[in-house]
Formats: sequence, structure tokens, C-alpha cells
Amino acid sequence: MDESVSGRVRTVIRAAGLSHAAFAGRVGITPDKLSKSLNGVRRFSSLDLALIAEAGQVSVDWLLTGRQVTPAGVAARGDAAAHGQSLSERAERYTAAYDVLDLLGRAPELPRLPTLPEGGPEQQGEQLAVQVARELHRTVPEPASLLPTGELLALVEQTHGVDFAVTELPGAVDGFAWQEAGFRLALARRDERWTRQRFTLAHELGHLLAGDAVQPLAESPVAPGRQAEPDEVRANAFAAALLMPEAEVREAAATLDFAAVVVRFRVSPSALAARLRRLGLVDAAEHARLRRRTTAECHLAAGAMDAYLREAALATAERPPARLADGLWSAFEAGETTLRPLAALLGMAPSELESRLGEQREERPESRADEGELVYQP
Repeated sequence: MDESVSGRVRTVIRAAGLSHAAFAGRVGITPDKLSKSLNGVRRFSSLDLALIAEAGQVSVDWLLTGRQVTPAGVAARGDAAAHGQSLSERAERYTAAYDVLDLLGRAPELPRLPTLPEGGPEQQGEQLAVQVARELHRTVPEPASLLPTGELLALVEQTHGVDFAVTELPGAVDGFAWQEAGFRLALARRDERWTRQRFTLAHELGHLLAGDAVQPLAESPVAPGRQAEPDEVRANAFAAALLMPEAEVREAAATLDFAAVVVRFRVSPSALAARLRRLGLVDAAEHARLRRRTTAECHLAAGAMDAYLREAALATAERPPARLADGLWSAFEAGETTLRPLAALLGMAPSELESRLGEQREERPESRADEGELVYQP
């Protein structure tokens, strides 16, 4: 077998069952350029490789190096154990975008991970959350715990280089995290139970910042106080402390009723009850009573049903990683790639994306950049 780049491209062409000319037409390369590249007369450009990888459903990294980037195994917890292969395939949708951006010299910044504090898992998680919240507060005046989920994710993407996606996941899977030298990725399922989704995303962030997900990690259910593994205890403690910081929760609990505190911090009654119990603000009996309440009930009691319904609608929408989408769109606008990589990231055919962009141009002809945002922002 030819282990060169051209050899791997030939493998892709054979797997497609097409002639060289037909394959060139499929990916948008002239037959002459493809022939010269296969025969070593010209080098494959970064755009050529991105197009070939997308058409052949392989990664750019594999075309360049022959390395398989699909995770060999997924460390699964709970009922997620049966879905390793399915999750690997979903992850490829995002790793392919990283490959293209890296090849184009547009890989998003990956800041250093924070230092993991000393102590037991719970103490580590809580202290890590305090550290992260402090870093986020340098960027925005409002505490991270009070930000809507979309704003919180966008801020963490900017400050810590973690890319978040909300997408379809197998029914038993709440969340998925994976990190390598070039990326940090967290997935959560589309779910109208938006407080559960918010906690899951914070939980996966805890795994990534602690360096737990060097092997792809999938889990279900994600529930405060329910897991026993040290890394799960740490991730739960991180999520609880990030979304419900001790000082803010103590202050709110002293002046607001329970339903209003649920609404303020955008968490479930069970998560808040567990946090209050952890902080010694309620006893076991009161904890048991409070955790039986529902998020909808609390919002109704607080006169905030509009907010509840708005959050539920947003949580069921597809959210691709914003930095990846921005990078691919910018590369397209600069003429460095076609719409294919962006369409693949968004989970649609290139023709569908072109059609949607055309609709946006008709509606908002004054701003091409805005048109791009409307395609992929929730």
C-alpha cells in the first residue's frame, strides 16, 4: 500500500467507486489538478485536502499522516456504556473541523489549563470553580453563575478554549467530553430539561479543566451527588460551585424564597437543594422536601414562566461550537475553503447551507457577517 498523501487520496477515490475525473468533479477540483497532485507534479493545497477529506468522510490528519483520529474507545459511565461507537462518529463531526482549521492555519487558541488545586475530589472541584469564576469575572462584570447558558458557554470558549456543542446524542447519554493536544470539546444532548443540560455542560467543563477526558468520556445520568468515582465527584463539585457559588447562594437564600433562588441561578430544585444541604443551610428533611419540587413549578411560583419556556426552547436547539463555525466561515469568506467544511460541522448538505445563506442575504443584504451568524447561532 502507498503510504504517501497521494496514496491515501487514491484510497479515498477507490472507496468512493468513482473515476478520477468524477471524483474531481464531486470535490470541486479540476481533473488536471487532481491528476498532477496524484502524480507528484503539484502538491495538494490545504483546500484540496479539506475538500477530499469531507467528500471521503476521513480526517485531514489521516490524509496527511495516516493516523486514525477516531477514539479507539470511549470511557462510558452508567447507561452510556453501549454507545461508544455512536459517540465516536458524532465526535468526528467536530474533530474534522479542527483538522481543517489547523491545516488552514486558523486553529482556535488553546489557553493553558488551570492548575488543579490540592485536596480531595470535592475540595478540588470547588476550588477549581472558584478559580475559573474569578478568571471569568475579569472579562464580564456579572458573576458567571448569573449568566444565561449561551453567554456562559461563549465566555468559557473565549477564556479557556473549551468548545461546546448541543446536539443529538444517544438516548442514554447526557454528556460527552474529549480533549487532545489541539482541542477541548464538550457535548450535551438537546433536551427541554434545560437545567439538566446546563449542569451537564458545567460538569463536562469540570472534567476538561481537570484533564480527565484524555480518553473520550461519556456519561449518564449526570446528577448532583450521585456519582462515586473521584473524577465524577470532582466534576459534580465543580459544576455546583460554578453555577451556585457559596457566597452568592448564602446571600440569595437569606433574602429570597427557594423558588426565586432556583430562578436566579438557573438550576434545578434538586441541584439547589443538594447545594443548600452541602452548605449547611437546610437539614436532611428540608432537603428531601425541596428536591421534590420541579423547575416549572418554581418558575410558576416566581412569576417567571416566560423565562422557563424561553430557556426550554433554546435548550432543544442545535448549537455547534461557535469558534469552529466562526473559523470556517471566515476561511470561506477569505476564499481559503468552500462551504463544505462548515456545512459538515452544522450537520447539513452544502446545498442546504447555500440555500439558507441565500435566504439571509435577501432578508439582510447589508451585513454578510450577520448572515453567517444567523446560520449557526442558537
